[in-house]
Amino acid sequence: MTADAPSEPRPLPPLEDLLEVLTLRDVGTAQIAVTDVQGRDAAESIGASSARVFEGRSQKMPHGRVFGGQVLAQCVMAAGITVRDVNDGDGARPIHSLHGYFMRPGDDTLPIRFAVEEMRDGNSFSTRRVHAVQKGAPIMSMTCSFQERAGGLDHQDTMPAVAGPDGLASLADAFRGVDHPGARHIAESRPIELRPVESNMFLDAGPEQVATNHVWMRAVERLPDDPLLHAAVLAYSSDYSLLEPVLRRHGLVWTDRRLRVASLDHSMWFHRDVRADEWLLYAQQSPSAVSGRGLSIGEIYSQDGTLVATTAQEGMVRVKQS
Repeated sequence: MTADAPSEPRPLPPLEDLLEVLTLRDVGTAQIAVTDVQGRDAAESIGASSARVFEGRSQKMPHGRVFGGQVLAQCVMAAGITVRDVNDGDGARPIHSLHGYFMRPGDDTLPIRFAVEEMRDGNSFSTRRVHAVQKGAPIMSMTCSFQERAGGLDHQDTMPAVAGPDGLASLADAFRGVDHPGARHIAESRPIELRPVESNMFLDAGPEQVATNHVWMRAVERLPDDPLLHAAVLAYSSDYSLLEPVLRRHGLVWTDRRLRVASLDHSMWFHRDVRADEWLLYAQQSPSAVSGRGLSIGEIYSQDGTLVATTAQEGMVRVKQS
């Protein structure tokens, strides 16, 4: 009689899995050692002599590489944790901007460590630098800033007049039942629901080669009432489709076998309060593509027309000719 082989653990539901990924473990403090040409300690010359270190696991992806939005979101969480204690926690400092570079592909079988340098805490702004590290090398480096809420000038762009989310087909519905690893991942494992306003960019770039794209998005279930978590999930969501106006302009789709795409950098400005579990319109346009790189700008609106965030990303977009 032989013992039964241990069964594989059942996958978590998509949003529960994301929340676990964004729950980082505090693993301590790292000291930053810098010496000048005379061998003297010069750590202060780079603005910080230590970093708080957090660790988070990676989500499984069909291609085995870490999803860039995951790393963005985890960096936001790591930095935000270190800001919560500013002024003894008196008065929240929400994130208002981030600027990050993707440096290496991540391995989705390994955890990631996040080293947060506390660059400055002023009277109303806090600045952090975050390095996401795997296998002893950075896979992403980000600078982000947090600000206490304040009054001041207030204006915004008007939300584009496009079809609302009701009645639009979601990507999950489009790929449900398709026997392909990538299709099954979109249909079953994504924690964010996406509803394209125009054509589905995995299958059809549309009849007109225009450099614009609109997508409705929201978390598939209700999120906890934590503003930092909603900002992190918004950063996560913002990486899914931002390069699509580049592809649409040139009549390309994600499934084109000639296509080679990778995110190079990502910037984001958080303007107003947001819930990432309510419908958001992601209005995107690409002003330029050149030298194998495509640039996209995005504006994110709540359903009532409030501009909640602006994004920018440049990606490597190459079309293999043979």
